[in-house]
Parts: sequence; structure tokens; C-alpha cells
Amino acid sequence: MEMGKNEDALVVCGDRSTGVGITVWNLETGEQLLHIPTCAAAPHGLLCLRNQFLVASQSNRHGSFGGGSIFIWPLNKPRSPLRSYTMEAIGPLSCTKDGIYIAGGASSGNAYLWEVANGRLLRTWRAHHKSLKCIVFSDDDSLLICGSTDGIICVWSMISLLDVEDSGCSPPLLHYSSEHRSSITGLVTMSAGARSIFVSSSLDGTCKVWDLVSGRLLQTQVYPTSITAITLHPVEQLLFSGSVDGKLFVNVLDLRPVEDPLVTTEDQAFVLKGHNGSITALTFSGFGLISASEDFTFCLWDTINRVVVRRFNHKKGAVTNMVVIKQSTLFSISNHQRVPNQFHVSLLQKYPQPSNSCKGMVTLISLSACLNKQTSTNFQANNLLEHLIFDSEVSLFLSSLVYIGT
Repeated sequence: MEMGKNEDALVVCGDRSTGVGITVWNLETGEQLLHIPTCAAAPHGLLCLRNQFLVASQSNRHGSFGGGSIFIWPLNKPRSPLRSYTMEAIGPLSCTKDGIYIAGGASSGNAYLWEVANGRLLRTWRAHHKSLKCIVFSDDDSLLICGSTDGIICVWSMISLLDVEDSGCSPPLLHYSSEHRSSITGLVTMSAGARSIFVSSSLDGTCKVWDLVSGRLLQTQVYPTSITAITLHPVEQLLFSGSVDGKLFVNVLDLRPVEDPLVTTEDQAFVLKGHNGSITALTFSGFGLISASEDFTFCLWDTINRVVVRRFNHKKGAVTNMVVIKQSTLFSISNHQRVPNQFHVSLLQKYPQPSNSCKGMVTLISLSACLNKQTSTNFQANNLLEHLIFDSEVSLFLSSLVYIGT
């Protein structure tokens, strides 16, 4: 954790006023390194693409009816952004680690998948009945996970989403869950040895740990209040959960299968206290845990001694998005220097191309048929790739639908 920590910078923005924009902070000195005007990103709507670009979905106070936009800034020349306009306002965003694909979700429940290099809108589909709040790719980029305001979590394989011959039809669900009783507020993924897992948080006051391949519920953490943000320790199996009352709960993840996955936290979590408002975002840097709150501050923590190392005041409003980058990515490149492995980005298409779609047009598919047919199946595949290939080539819609928690 010590190596390279002095290079870390923190990118922050809010979701309420475009005039506030994006600010980049030096975590070691507390000084502002850069300000990018005209940005207000929805929660989970800011990301760093291939360590070269910032991407932000723009909050639309009029809702999704007037369309939306996604801005892309090159970090070494953060001037006028590349402005892509979308059919509706996009909220959460996620990208694959190689930067090839970007996925976004809307308040209508629709999801979108773009190819970054050419901007092509590969697929649109009705992912949820309610507003989509979180969207993430799995650690190996083979799966896409979405959560909504009604507590539903859905998982798709990228193989099915990238099936160009079926791009206008319903992508088959790999897993789904209705275990949460309120809005999903966070989704994080990790690899633990040979096992791939993800953790979901909710306003229902729980965090749930899932086996990503089998869909099995491994552990449930119950808290005394609503959970608004989560993050995982980058090395140790520790879950940090931020609550609506400003507290941070820290739990050890026990990934062994248990007969009863319901676990209370009374004697298993320790609490960090340093905010006077709801936690809005959590992340890790080389310096340690960083938390943001509706109290217009974000804090760098010494989690071992349970104290705030540095408090940053964001007087222009609450921070709802945080991304850690390397300071070196901010350095301007002269005209005489060539950037190694320069990554190309394009305007993201507003509308999908009609070719290779069902009956010549792209349709936003409803999930009603899926959610009314809850089948119980246990996957026995040991290899994730083999399982996904099997799912794509052999399983049709009904056989690929698995209810998480069985």
C-alpha cells in the first residue's frame, strides 16, 4: 500500500449543480491540482477510463425525457470535453478494465452498452422495472451486474450482451435476486482465490455477499440503519459500509459457505465516526480509506487507529463521486512527445444501428416474463469461462435464468 501512494490524486464531483464541476485534489498536501468546470454527475456516474480519460454522466434535473449526455475528458488535456448525447439521462456508469466497453443505466430501467473506440451503441434493453442505481462489471469483465431502486439485482454474461446476431432481442439473464427489500446503493466485486464474489448494499440496512458464478448467497450483514455506500479493502477481506447517519462499519468477510447466511454485526463490526451527514461515497487510495458525506466534507482515514488523518472541505456541495488517479496522468504532453499505447475514444452513439437486430429494429425488452418465472438451479461449473460458453451456446432463455439465493 505504501508503494506509489504519493502519486495518488483524488477526483471528486457532486450531482446537484453543473457549476461546481470536477476538482482534483492532492491527497498528501490537501491542495487542489485541477478544476474542470461544468459537470454534475449522478451517483456512481464518474469513472476513469484506462488511466487516460475521465468519463461522467451528466445529471439532468428534468429527468430522462429530454435526453442526457456523457462527457469525456482526456486527463492530460482536460479542456473542452467530448460530449455524447444519449436517448435519456444516464445515471450510473461502469467500464471494463481494458476500457473497451462502457455500460450505463437510466431512471427508466433501461441499460446501454457502448464500444468506446468507435462509439457504437451495441445494445439497449429494459434491464429493470425501476430506476437503475448501480452498474458494475465483474473483476474479469465477463459479467455485468445491475441494481435498482426496488432492490432487484440482475446479472448478465457479456457473451450474451455482445451477441450481435441477437442485439435487438432480450439478453438472457444469468442470475437475479430480489433478496433486498429496498433500493440498491452499492455493488462491488472482488476475486478471492478461485472464487469470484460481489457485495451488494441497500437502504434496507443490509449488505449481502454473493458467489458470482453459482449465485449463492454467502453472507448477510445486518446493520442498525440504512447503508448508502460500500467499498472493499484492496488487499484484506474487509468490507467498509457507510450509513445514512454518517457512521462507517467495518466487517471481516467470511467467504466460507454457511448453512444460515444471515449474520448480525453487533460483535463483529467496528465503527468509524467522523461525519455529520449521510455517507455518499467510499473509495481506497494508496493513503487509505476515503469517505465522502452530505456534510460537504470528505475524509482520509487511518483505519487501524480509527482516526481521520485529513479532512477536506468541499464548500460547493456534497461529493457524490470519487475516483483515484495517478498525478502523472495530469501532465500535459507536448507536441513532440508520443504517448505510448494512446487509446482512442469516439462520440458515443445516441441510437443503436438497426442492422442485425430483430425485425430490423432495436427493442427495449421488458423483464416481466423473467421475474414471473423463478426457477431454482444450482450451477456446478468450476470454470467461469466454461460456464459462460455453456450458457451462451447451449442454454436458451429459461435454462439460463437462475434465482440468486437458492
